Amino acid sequence: MMDYIQQVYKGKRELWMFILTSILISGIFVLNFIAFLFTSPEDMDAAYEMMKSIPANLSLIINLAPFAILLILLFVFVKFVHQRSILSLTTARKKVDWKRIVFSFLLIVVITLITFGISYYLDPSLIELQFDGKKFAILLIISLLLFPFQIGLEEYLFRGYFMQHIGDLVKNRWFPLLFTSIFFGIAHSANPEVAEIGLVTMVFYIGTGLLLGIMTLMDDGLELALGFHLGNNLLAALLITSDWSALQTDAIFRYTAEEANHTTLEIIMPVLIVYPIILFILSKKYNWTNWKDKLLGNVVEPPKENYKILEDIRNRDSQL
Repeated sequence: MMDYIQQVYKGKRELWMFILTSILISGIFVLNFIAFLFTSPEDMDAAYEMMKSIPANLSLIINLAPFAILLILLFVFVKFVHQRSILSLTTARKKVDWKRIVFSFLLIVVITLITFGISYYLDPSLIELQFDGKKFAILLIISLLLFPFQIGLEEYLFRGYFMQHIGDLVKNRWFPLLFTSIFFGIAHSANPEVAEIGLVTMVFYIGTGLLLGIMTLMDDGLELALGFHLGNNLLAALLITSDWSALQTDAIFRYTAEEANHTTLEIIMPVLIVYPIILFILSKKYNWTNWKDKLLGNVVEPPKENYKILEDIRNRDSQL
């Protein structure tokens, strides 16, 4: 059985295809990063304030809609330029394992609700209930419709397309794992949390990218990363919001502090403590073994005599 990165050999892999697709799909992340580097803090604050003047649900739609367009465009390039199936971009299994998506979704939801509950119990002074049934119902519908596209683009692009094609180019696994994690962090560098809390927030974003990348390589598919990312982002929108968060929503709760007061330890604790626990749980449930080879080993191109077999597989997958 071919592993996840080796799924790239089921399609065309010319360098120009990779460069063109990467520029067109990830350009929005690169432009955001460039804008973040060359925009003054005052102008950034003004932009954030302007966004706050837009109704919360409309602002959410404006933020999430482009992800739907880009995800569809990525699928078009994979299907018609690289000429391989979306299944091969998703998993090394014969079909998508929806149970894995549901399990990782529920895992992060339970962990998030428990940690939020503990935090609220210990100090509820900075958290207020702002639940509005009508507004929340609209928020829930928008979130369920659009967040799958947002997390889908990020997972299929970073842990999928980049992981597979960069792995093919460099012939190892550790470099695409690190590259996609760092790029994932950079893609979130323009979020207002980074400006508000500081660059230590990048440790959280890069650490999250590393967690999702390890899930993908160890499990030979995107299913766990998709479920985890969706659960995390849905709760980020539905559970609690703040004036300085990337998503201004009509969530159930609002963090009332005018500025973030998180300590460095609070920012990096999930990366150092919670994430290893999550990986331990997943490794036991799915019997992960051979960590060194799956995370650090070489990417081996199938022998030439197997290309006809791979062509037959690609043709079969294209019908799925």
